[in-house]
Amino acid sequence: MTTAVLPEAFRDLEPYVGEWAKPTRQERYDTRLASTIEQLDAFYDAIAPHAEAAIEHLNTFDLNELPEAETRLLWLMYSLVMVSYPVNVFKQPRIPDSGASFFDTVSEPAV
Repeated sequence: MTTAVLPEAFRDLEPYVGEWAKPTRQERYDTRLASTIEQLDAFYDAIAPHAEAAIEHLNTFDLNELPEAETRLLWLMYSLVMVSYPVNVFKQPRIPDSGASFFDTVSEPAV
């Protein structure tokens, strides 16, 4: 028996798991910066229509006891948030007019 990559209702999103289901904010941010706006658009367009259903599904679980498949789905939703501004506002992976500045996370909240 194999472990499901994503919950059954979200299996069509599995092609995005390898690149976008990252456990940390820094990994998701690094993936965003390494992507073209076309790649971000494609990811956003594939995931966004499933966001409401994913949130409803995830809300049926205790956040501290998510099964592996649901954890990966949550990480995809976090990546969706990470790319939403670049796709909908900036129209580029980086924040406009930010020059060489960067954002480095020192610590993350415990989940």
